[in-house]
Amino acid sequence: MRRSNLSDFMESFLPVSKPLGALEMPPQERAPACPVTGRPAVRHIQWVAARLLTDLWRIEFKTDVRPSFRGIDRFGLWESPAGLYFFDPPLEGDRAFYAEFYARLNAKKLFSHQAIRHEFLIAARRIQAGARVLDVGCGFASFRLCVPQATYTGLDPHFAEGGAIDEVRNETLAQHLVEHAGFYDAVCAFEVLEHVRAPATLFAQMAQAVKPGGLIFVGVPHVPSAMTRIPNFLLNAPPHHLTWWTRSALTELAKGANAVVDNIEHVPWGGIDSLVYWIERCTPVKCTGAHFRGTGSWHAAAAFGLLGGRLAHRLLGTPATKDEGAGLLLTARRAAQETSQQ
Repeated sequence: MRRSNLSDFMESFLPVSKPLGALEMPPQERAPACPVTGRPAVRHIQWVAARLLTDLWRIEFKTDVRPSFRGIDRFGLWESPAGLYFFDPPLEGDRAFYAEFYARLNAKKLFSHQAIRHEFLIAARRIQAGARVLDVGCGFASFRLCVPQATYTGLDPHFAEGGAIDEVRNETLAQHLVEHAGFYDAVCAFEVLEHVRAPATLFAQMAQAVKPGGLIFVGVPHVPSAMTRIPNFLLNAPPHHLTWWTRSALTELAKGANAVVDNIEHVPWGGIDSLVYWIERCTPVKCTGAHFRGTGSWHAAAAFGLLGGRLAHRLLGTPATKDEGAGLLLTARRAAQETSQQ
């Protein structure tokens, strides 16, 4: 059977419920502001029922997201003028959510505290010996293993407690800036900005932490990508991911903080994220319009993709492909001379 007909074939025999993620948009609905530029969204992609996400998080990861969702009924998925996809309202996962979620990822062997992302290696090559490096939202501080030549400091209010890593502080970046503005040669945030409700604010703080002319690295998930084509892919949904990025959105992000873009590049697939590549290859349903639906066919496609993807990943490993890759990496510099506001 041809792949293009497989989705229709599955619909013919799988039980179908009302698609909870495909609610009609009321005519009075106002477009929310882009969290990067502040301009109104230009396109409404879909509604996603909070109940659907709550059930999927509970079933797939045994994680309770109800405290993070604060009783809301639905999320809107929108596209900004810069191509950024963002969820509204932008409700972040709390400390309890991340502790529970990463415990489940470790139990499923989908994550390791020592995992090295390919973007770590790309950024590490730009960091000089003796440089002061700040890793924002560092998690378990895996990046420090890639920069032994540097003086490393990590910040993470979710994971610092009990981590027993001397270089990691239980501080937000805003708290850290009180005594460390303009202190660092390089400031990094790998897979962090998509988790926060105000990415432009966080990036502006990163620019304040680095010296004039210093490096800023930002790694983010992107759209279109393998991740955005997998049906009901929870890792790309609230309260985990709140934004999906494009090159133009990263350019606007840097511009808003008076940072100069050095490069924006696709991050090649690596050992930690290539499972996503194989899940997308194996799922019989590929997202084109909506990304979340409460139908039997989509649940079955997601399960089939995960099972097939894990088998393919085990047999074939990291793919040797030059597609859109695992994400985007922005390399920028704080302007050597700040432009004064008139």
